[in-house]
Amino acid sequence: MTKVMVALRAPGPGVELPGADLLGVELLGVELLGAGFRRTCERSGARRVQVHISDDAVTGAMRISELDPPIEAVVSLWDADVDIVLTALGEFATVVGAWRVAERAPLDPDLPADGTRVDALANVAFLRRPAGLDPQEWRRIWLEEHTTVAIETQATFGYYQNVVEDALTPETPQVDGIVEELFPMAAVSDLHAFYGSGGDRAELEHRMTRMLTSVGRFGADRHLDVVPTSRHDLVLEVPAR
Repeated sequence: MTKVMVALRAPGPGVELPGADLLGVELLGVELLGAGFRRTCERSGARRVQVHISDDAVTGAMRISELDPPIEAVVSLWDADVDIVLTALGEFATVVGAWRVAERAPLDPDLPADGTRVDALANVAFLRRPAGLDPQEWRRIWLEEHTTVAIETQATFGYYQNVVEDALTPETPQVDGIVEELFPMAAVSDLHAFYGSGGDRAELEHRMTRMLTSVGRFGADRHLDVVPTSRHDLVLEVPAR
């Protein structure tokens, strides 16, 4: 299946929308999880939709923003007519960029697929390859060497790596890879819960040092966006084409 990921932010001031008494991300969440957007996704032929929203449930989690204004939501679609979806999204959100990606899933747990919130802190990280690092070598370090380190040093129970194949929108910000990680909700405010160090300070420092050394080898310690979110998954019943 072809996967497309779309980064969004709430519409700017002066945009008149139904439910305008709601603010920013709250309105964005209502629209993305509403019946209207689901019907749009079904009409587009999407077989699956995944919505990440940086909402109140993850307030206090670490956020890193290279882009200004920051990314506030991410929508992933499988086998969709992307133009249909992008047109609909543009009616209630600002589309930051859309990318076709090749997904790898080293940790892929069974999750609810009815649109309910996954019980997790769902981080989405947008990575950029340093100019001095060859693309093939960058992917090799990230996908072959760093993966084990990331899984061993953090309390992730879901881990997905998306290699960007193509940008699908005009003036799309540079993004070379997108990582999705699922952590226990306690990781929102507890570093031990984030790194799985069990309250051991020395173990926490060891894991953090190992992780930071690894991401530094392929430039994922700078010029990145990390968006803490709530995740919702929905498998759609789409007629065969």
